[in-house]
Amino acid sequence: QVQLAETGGGSVQTGGSLRLSCVASDRFSAPTIGWFRRPPGKEREFVASITWLYGITVYSDSAKNRFTITKDSTKNTVYLRMGNLKPEDTAEYYCAAGRDISSRTSVSFWGQGTQVTVSS
Repeated sequence: QVQLAETGGGSVQTGGSLRLSCVASDRFSAPTIGWFRRPPGKEREFVASITWLYGITVYSDSAKNRFTITKDSTKNTVYLRMGNLKPEDTAEYYCAAGRDISSRTSVSFWGQGTQVTVSS
């Protein structure tokens, strides 16, 4: 069982930035880690992922060019730097890990979530 703990959510105005962090208890049982989000009234959606070993990244179309996912393997921590935030980025953000986390159903482990609110 891999435990994931997110921090860094909060409220920001349009155009602002936030950095989310996720600490994993184990990075060998789940080689891919990343972020999903659930906007109000919508389903959880993929945001970005990174592999622990080679640092291969994948982004959703909405995250490309605005968000950056990075890792620090020495700290078992993954970061999501979010820039140029928009009101539509408002959501509960979840850290996720597994062998492959390209979809909700492929995720093996979830964090508890952290709220990001972007006001106009």
